[in-house]
Amino acid sequence: MTWTFTRDLAAFLAAAGPSVAAKPVSNTILLTTADALERRGPHAFGRADPFFGWWTGADGAVTGGLLCTPPFPVLLSALPAEAVRALAAALGTEPLFAGISGFNARRADAEVLAGAWGQPVRVAEENRLYRLAGLLAPDPAPAGRARPAAGADLPLLLEWIEAFNLEAGQPGSPSATALRDRISYGGMLLWEHAGIPVSLASFTRPIGSACRIGPVYTPPASRRHGYAAGVTHAASRAAYAAGASEVLLFTDLANPTSNGVYLRLGYVPVEDRAEVVAA
Repeated sequence: MTWTFTRDLAAFLAAAGPSVAAKPVSNTILLTTADALERRGPHAFGRADPFFGWWTGADGAVTGGLLCTPPFPVLLSALPAEAVRALAAALGTEPLFAGISGFNARRADAEVLAGAWGQPVRVAEENRLYRLAGLLAPDPAPAGRARPAAGADLPLLLEWIEAFNLEAGQPGSPSATALRDRISYGGMLLWEHAGIPVSLASFTRPIGSACRIGPVYTPPASRRHGYAAGVTHAASRAAYAAGASEVLLFTDLANPTSNGVYLRLGYVPVEDRAEVVAA
């Protein structure tokens, strides 16, 4: 039983790709991040080089993996308990982990790693993964309509995603390249009221059977009108139309409003994740 670490994306995908793809719901973030690295290159999320790892069990089968795109935390797939314990033991000896910002993992796994990291930590965010069990229309229906974003909307999208990142405490800046890619397959929607954009929602490319809604953002002046529910409903329908059979999203557990919105649209909880960073 062992962890293997590398900076070679192709080697990671060859070794860990099938096991990670076998659990597309739990591993949605890792799958979409690896897909972006394949499409946009190793510096899609920052200037630092990413690194990867996979766990091989006693039977010789790979049963999970991780990746890190600095400055973002190390992102873990669903993993067996013995893999998490072995990873915790490797934190002080594997050079690739020097200078990492933290971990994004299922809650119990994040707690194990936090306890072994050897430095003060804090929980930066706790998220709940939801899957769409059956799409329900917003009630009451918000005023306005959804439309696909176009290239002319790019300045507005950059501004709103920057604002979303600031509110969510996300590192890095929005990528015009990534937004153009989402526009290219209809993965970015705007909700308009009286011809003016008031909210946005996007979704990732379907990978296997799944895609993920997010981000969803409404500027403060346009909140409390149901626009986020309207545009999320539209994005969920568009995700199904794009070929997904599993439509997913994450919510911040500290935000009861957004959790309530998604429950009313037909999303149901799957599991909780935590992002643990250096204090």
